[in-house]
Amino acid sequence: MSIIYKRRSIRKYEKKDVSDDLVEEVIKAAMYAPSACNQRPWHFIVVRDERTRREIARIHRYADMAIEAPVVIVVCADPLLEKCKGFWVQDCSAATENLLLRATELGLGSVWCGVYPNQERIEKFSELLGLPKHVIPFSLVCLGYPAEQPQPEDRFEIEKIHREKW
Repeated sequence: MSIIYKRRSIRKYEKKDVSDDLVEEVIKAAMYAPSACNQRPWHFIVVRDERTRREIARIHRYADMAIEAPVVIVVCADPLLEKCKGFWVQDCSAATENLLLRATELGLGSVWCGVYPNQERIEKFSELLGLPKHVIPFSLVCLGYPAEQPQPEDRFEIEKIHREKW
């Protein structure tokens, strides 16, 4: 639970590169996420280029930190890989969360920025990243060494637990 409690959305990063090995490690964790029918309908685009990161921030109004983060990982869905139709959203959500948790465990900061289901973002990121027509950009994860240390907060709300019935 310590990693779950420690994970926070980090929006400020040190000017320090993240090694390819660490990037691969967080993506590996994402690939170990559960998926419906074990379909694993995901792909990952690693963006390091500063111009592309600036364009990501321009397209996504809540992703300004992409300019500062040395790495942006774009989680994409490939519905053609689905065996159980309609579950790619849950699958890519689980993959994104695994990525965030592993980043925290490795001492990296990260923040999840949603792309799907915003159609304008989907179209602009598809064009920017040269995605095949059937591939859907799902989320962005800005990644780097944190330049801020937000404190954990208590998010447990007993009143949201229902037993047997509402």
